[in-house]
Amino acid sequence: MEASSQSTFEVDDLRVERQGNEILRSISFRAAPGELIGLLGPSGSGKTTLMRSLLGVQALTSGSVKVLQSAVGSASLRGRIGYMAQGSAIYLDLTVEENLEYFAGVLRLAAMEVERVMAVVALTSFAGRLASSLSGGEQTRLSLAIALLGSPPALILDEPTVGLDPILRRDLWRTFEELARAGTTVLVSSHVLDEAAHCARLLLLRNGALLFDDSPAQLLAAAGATSYDVAFERLIEGVA
Repeated sequence: MEASSQSTFEVDDLRVERQGNEILRSISFRAAPGELIGLLGPSGSGKTTLMRSLLGVQALTSGSVKVLQSAVGSASLRGRIGYMAQGSAIYLDLTVEENLEYFAGVLRLAAMEVERVMAVVALTSFAGRLASSLSGGEQTRLSLAIALLGSPPALILDEPTVGLDPILRRDLWRTFEELARAGTTVLVSSHVLDEAAHCARLLLLRNGALLFDDSPAQLLAAAGATSYDVAFERLIEGVA
């Protein structure tokens, strides 16, 4: 994407080094409003460091990162980037509604925002339940609801479907697709390559390098493969 005014994420020649090791190597990409992007790659590929860079909590060695036309870390981005960490960020001794009320208060949002996000993730009937009594999938949906408070135009999700059964994974991906259709830029990190089919666009990382940036269909076509696992293997081995 060329028009900077239309970019949610703008990453230019991003490099990150840590203790002499190059974690990200000259990463560049743009992301437009309403894109559903899969950030895929094996463990240690640099996915977490890239997400931290987009969130403004990672020291950059060189290059630049902008989110919503502002340099990462800018005060103007507060409340405009929704983030769901892989680890739980909820209070187990509070109810679903109390968790959301707490985070809504931090963001100074109206009370009706709590009701809205509970409806989005289908947790309205769980409002009075303690978070500790929820299943793993329900806790994941609560974490997602927290990230959705305030309708942030940028959403970064760190392996949100890990450990979930196929039905819950399907339901979450439907939610991500609905959010993207409504104009939210959704970046979903995963090491499960078969989830690629849910995305309109894929960013494939390995050893800190961006190996591929295009659609899932183009990945299969370029690799001459019928499965994403095989396509990724061929890309890594230089066959594609």
